[in-house]
Amino acid sequence: MKNYLEFEKEIKSLEDEVDALKSPFGSEGISEVNTGKIQEIEDQIYKKLQETYANLNSWQKTLVARHEDRPRANFYIKKIFSNFTALSGDRYFGDDKSIIAGFGLIDNKSVLVLGQEKGEDLNSRIERNFGMMRPEGYRKCIRLMQLANRFNIPVITFIDTPGAYPGIGAEQRGQASAIANSIECSMSLKVPNISIIIGEGGSGGAVALASSNKVIMLENSIYSVISPEGCASILWRDPGKSLEAAEAMKLTAKDLLKFGVIDEIIPEPIGGAHRDSENIAERVKKSLKENLNFFEKFSAEEVYEHRKNKFLKIGRNKGFSKSSNLSSKGLGYDETFFTKLSRHVYNKKYIYLGVGVVILTLIIAIFN
Repeated sequence: MKNYLEFEKEIKSLEDEVDALKSPFGSEGISEVNTGKIQEIEDQIYKKLQETYANLNSWQKTLVARHEDRPRANFYIKKIFSNFTALSGDRYFGDDKSIIAGFGLIDNKSVLVLGQEKGEDLNSRIERNFGMMRPEGYRKCIRLMQLANRFNIPVITFIDTPGAYPGIGAEQRGQASAIANSIECSMSLKVPNISIIIGEGGSGGAVALASSNKVIMLENSIYSVISPEGCASILWRDPGKSLEAAEAMKLTAKDLLKFGVIDEIIPEPIGGAHRDSENIAERVKKSLKENLNFFEKFSAEEVYEHRKNKFLKIGRNKGFSKSSNLSSKGLGYDETFFTKLSRHVYNKKYIYLGVGVVILTLIIAIFN
């Protein structure tokens, strides 16, 4: 049975009508199926989906990112990678079912795959802890990322979590430390790491595995430091202001690409990834192959520098970049031409003001 969101009521009515028309068993017994009417309504559905999904606000995109039927990490792993071998345990405490981890092949290239998994039904969601990782999950990822780094194997992560698990047991076992160590490990890798946010990218639970050379988002996914409900509760003491919070947080793929937080957006089929999971899996695979090929000729040091420079530039219209001078080492300060010109004019403003006054005085004297 399909699940529909609040803003999809008209689409649901139309699809129910199509289902009724497709059934040959009406109130008057067996009847002929009206294919012309079915095609007409299906065209209406397509147009309605186009119109609706082209004008989603930030809160509606949050709802789509959390959709029950949205493809999960386990689905993408099965569709994209061959010979996938799952590995378990952090060698300290136990295994965390909310993260699927193992080695596989994509076009005969070995990769490490880490996927935050929410589950597909009630039982699997409880088993997977709704995608909220515990410290042992992050430590398992660290162990495997270090192993991949040793054997020069790229790392691919699928991000889909509301956040790290905040339970007392997780805190007692060092949740904050595990997240921090995972970020440090991700940032220090000498192999390419690519993260794809397939649903929710919530808080440090997502950042722990998304500190990558390339951060990619599906069109209707979200990436934020806190949920809109949590933000509204803190700022306005009213969870009902989730729409205002979502708009203010700039958590959509389009906004984050503009700010340079992410590197690429993968378009979703009309109506969201959940309406054509095979199509979105192909698009994700194509993007992964392109990005892996991009880093193929990078040395270990170049991969590391690429990631470091990327994060140093976030939030700036100027930043630090590797010097083009081969004799120089480290990072150089890089500014756009417009920024340099603005700074120069500001620093010399009194000189330019004096010159302007002199020129104006001369013009007045000439014409008088």
